[in-house]
Amino acid sequence: MKTTSILIAACALLAGCAGQKHVEIQRVKVPVPVECREPVPDRPAMPTEALAPGVALFELVQAALAEIDRREGYEVRLRAALLICTAPVAAKSAEGAQ
Repeated sequence: MKTTSILIAACALLAGCAGQKHVEIQRVKVPVPVECREPVPDRPAMPTEALAPGVALFELVQAALAEIDRREGYEVRLRAALLICTAPVAAKSAEGAQ
């Protein structure tokens, strides 16, 4: 009886292996971090930082207006670097690799 049940179990296991194999290939897109090699733009010297204490109001306003223009230019360069670093990487075709 014991031998018969072992024989039946072995036949059942082997019958499972004899079935058709079903292989399903599934492509999963996973984001992979990529190092950004865009250099950080240098911060320009701001005109108001070079002013001496007690400077005339006209000179302070003139330096502040110049600083606004300089900061806007710096911001444009920072945004361009950020845009380059956050742009999606072009996907390579994986069909030739299979």
